[in-house]
Amino acid sequence: MQDKINSNKNKFSFKKLINNGGFASFSSAFMAIILGLIFGFLIMLIAIPENAGAGFKYVALGGFSRIADVFYFATPILMTGLSVGFAFKMGLFNIGSSGQYTMGMFFAIYVGFMWKLPPSIHWIVAILAGMIGGMIWGFIPGIFKAFLNVNEVITSIMFNYIGMYLVDMAIQHSSVMYKYDQTRTNYLPASVQIPSLGIANSNVNWGIVLAILIGIVLYIVLQKTTFGYELKATGFNKFASEYAGMKGKRNIIITMIIAGGLSGLGGAFAILAPSAIAGSSMTYEPINIIAANGFNGIAVALLGNSHPIGTIFSAIFVSHIQRGGTLASLVGYKPEIIDVVIAVIIYFSAFAMAMNEALARFFKKRIGKKELANDIKEAK
Repeated sequence: MQDKINSNKNKFSFKKLINNGGFASFSSAFMAIILGLIFGFLIMLIAIPENAGAGFKYVALGGFSRIADVFYFATPILMTGLSVGFAFKMGLFNIGSSGQYTMGMFFAIYVGFMWKLPPSIHWIVAILAGMIGGMIWGFIPGIFKAFLNVNEVITSIMFNYIGMYLVDMAIQHSSVMYKYDQTRTNYLPASVQIPSLGIANSNVNWGIVLAILIGIVLYIVLQKTTFGYELKATGFNKFASEYAGMKGKRNIIITMIIAGGLSGLGGAFAILAPSAIAGSSMTYEPINIIAANGFNGIAVALLGNSHPIGTIFSAIFVSHIQRGGTLASLVGYKPEIIDVVIAVIIYFSAFAMAMNEALARFFKKRIGKKELANDIKEAK
């Protein structure tokens, strides 16, 4: 009798699946994606009806023909997405990811041009410098939040502008880094470029591998360590965690430093990438515009439910439809239409969770009763 009850506990249960938090997050994101793509198709249908099918095919499947570029462009938004998601787990809104990204990129550029190091370690040092740059730019809003209780949204947004203007000014006043006739930075030395993965006509490099590994490490830290538990506990309830002996102010500062470092790594991975053109590298154009990759990271984090593993997949998905969106121009659509699709996906993601809960309640009532009756019958 007892063996039958134990076996029933171990068998697959649809009710248990519904109650699983990971399944709920996945189904919510999936619903948001489907609704967003449907909305995008309707926009295409209204804009150019005769090309809607071809345009939607490019958006949905075009990325598969440019898979190397998908991974390259996913790298920086994966890092900024991890940054935003990590801070959110702590109950902080790191809207300053763009500034941290830009500062990390500048530190990496500076090491690339100004430091003469052996090729075997030059790119590694530049990446670490980028991380430090982002950490510095995350540390300052963290200090304001921890000790003065200044809203981190306000300070981090302001530091987006401060960081962008400082970096642009520093680059434009450097004859080594800046190429005046082309209004952009010079090509970085080959020694500081991240090693390529060897895929022809592509910028994809070992940065994507490092970014995925960082996401996995972040998951382990958050889910399997005391340090991660403290950070999440402080995010859930600052006062209760402090009563339990956790140092809330210290955790806030550490969280913003780590979040800034992750965004800084995103900037370093982006600028240190080798170009598809032999002998060249990526360049930066100081035109006083906040880095879009920082704000794209917010969308990636929201779609991934701020979960490190979910953020990895959401970054790849967003990059996939972005690459497909650029191909939609072949049939007359503006590439900006993909920004509309992404925005709608994020918009629907908020409602998808509510719809998912409604569906879960429906299935629990209809299927839960049936499973319970079957369990009692089998136990007898």
